[in-house]
Amino acid sequence: MSAAHAYAPDALVARDIDAYLTRHAAKSMLRFITCGSVDDGKSTLIGRLLYDSRAVFADQLDALAADSARTGTQGTNLDFALLVDGLSAEREQGITIDVAYRFFATPARKFIVADTPGHEQYTRNMVTGASTADLAVILVDARKGVLAQTRRHSHLVQLVGIRHVVLAVNKMDLVGHDQATFDAIVADYRDFARSIGIDRITAIPLSGLTGANIVDPAPAMPWYDGPTLLAHLEAVEVAAPTDRPFRMPVQWVNRPDQHFRGFSGLVAAGGVAVGDEVRIVPAGRTTTVARILGPDGERPRADAGTSITLVLADEIDCARGDVIAAAASPPEVADAFVSTVVWMDAAPLVPGRGYLLKLATQTVVATLQPPRHVVDVTAGGTRPAATLAINDIGVVEVRTDRPLVFERYADGAALGGFILIDRETNATVAAGMIDEPVRRASNIHWQQVDVTRAAHAAQKGQSPRVLWFTGLSGSGKSTIANLVERRLHALGRHTFLLDGDNVRHGLNRDLGFSETDRVENIRRVGEVAHLMADAGLIVLTAFISPFAADRAMVRDMLPAGEFVEIFVDAPLAVAEARDPKGLYAKARAGLIADFTGIDSPYEPPAAPELRIDARESAEAAAERIVEYVIGVWSHDL
Repeated sequence: MSAAHAYAPDALVARDIDAYLTRHAAKSMLRFITCGSVDDGKSTLIGRLLYDSRAVFADQLDALAADSARTGTQGTNLDFALLVDGLSAEREQGITIDVAYRFFATPARKFIVADTPGHEQYTRNMVTGASTADLAVILVDARKGVLAQTRRHSHLVQLVGIRHVVLAVNKMDLVGHDQATFDAIVADYRDFARSIGIDRITAIPLSGLTGANIVDPAPAMPWYDGPTLLAHLEAVEVAAPTDRPFRMPVQWVNRPDQHFRGFSGLVAAGGVAVGDEVRIVPAGRTTTVARILGPDGERPRADAGTSITLVLADEIDCARGDVIAAAASPPEVADAFVSTVVWMDAAPLVPGRGYLLKLATQTVVATLQPPRHVVDVTAGGTRPAATLAINDIGVVEVRTDRPLVFERYADGAALGGFILIDRETNATVAAGMIDEPVRRASNIHWQQVDVTRAAHAAQKGQSPRVLWFTGLSGSGKSTIANLVERRLHALGRHTFLLDGDNVRHGLNRDLGFSETDRVENIRRVGEVAHLMADAGLIVLTAFISPFAADRAMVRDMLPAGEFVEIFVDAPLAVAEARDPKGLYAKARAGLIADFTGIDSPYEPPAAPELRIDARESAEAAAERIVEYVIGVWSHDL
């Protein structure tokens, strides 16, 4: 029998995984992460922990031995980092890139450990691993002490709500197991951690390579009388989500036939029993639970972590994105809140731009204001900033296009944490933690009016529309929009034309041409167009509006079908050859910065309602647009 097989438990040698998991099924679960700066030894530590706790399968040990001989960094010894460094790129570079999850168990507890990357460019992966963890093992190389990435990861650990931290001072064998070195690092880290609100710290001197103080006490460090890493992980007590009020975001309305209507989802916090009074949020209606159905059939109760279907006693309006909660302590509802945001995208935050915000089963459009401040992870404290760059941690006010059901992140991650998604690329650009609602609207309410939107439109005998002309400067959109308005006016339609240059003489005279100012320019114009459409008008706008996300933001302001995107498609060479205002020449000469088409991008519409070839005569294009609009009205009638 090989040394690897001799070391593995019999159940693992037999590869009887089901029996292994069944044996540990009743134990409590601890989720933890390892994090810290690059090359602090996170993967080696986890590999050694798995090995010394006898949680490695026999075939894994055989593969580890073969991999260590081929690509390992420890000579003839096992390279424990290879147990968790699964990507070929990780093995070639000797670093962690992705988040690696491992399950293991001891007689005392079950564990899920996430090995997170230390490189700054993979901070987003670290946040992913931390988002579900109860405890963080923050490694520090005993030779290097506390580094900038150590501080960054500690900030993130604190922000995502992890309250238990193990300061693992690793590679003590390389400093001669010196107590003074350990004490200095611990004192340095405690001073920093206290400043950011981390107070539950257990410091352990260890060596991932030799196994010192990981599972067994280290004879080489008799001056340390605290627990080993595994002993602490087995004993630490963390708050269970069952200690909080009941919360279940609705994922699906289960309606297989006319005789059954249930609401399915994962219990995010607390517990619920048949007969409990619950509230549907945001609607605010209360009812009681009539039945609970789980994976194994009907049951009297369900607790956090269980997927269930609730049948309610009353016929009540409830849909995906709503939250079923304990009636006595429901979550909050607001459309503006202050959040701590970790920016993960190479492209910086554009204040005022619409991003998709996903929180639990809710998806809304959100805009972010300029940051109140950004955390300075190197020097400590905060600093002012106009935007957020990659890996920045900032405090930002977030506004949503409709009320959001949420909790403060400190009260529950399920309804307190969200992600932001770029609407064009579908890339996740940020993760956020809600700090508190903004009370700006607490004394502001919608005033009910007697003359409704429909009444305004009926008086004018037309359906409101926003005809949004977009294209490069010089494409001819203002000329065509003017002709369209003249034609509609002659037909007796009630119209108003908002032109880009004209609006900047008044409403938007305070805005420049930076990306942020352009977003705000379009937002304001969109709000004005929305109000005019509410008055029953046909609104024509002629703006470059170069960013697709901003045009989508305006589309979302209006009822479906009222936003008509008209792309006046002129190649840059054609627009520049026309150059009626001499702007391209100035931009080429460096006299105008951030000019669309030269040093600022234009994102053409992917699926406009109408596309106008700029080589078409303005009169013919205008006539085609009018025919389209009249045809749409005929369909409405």
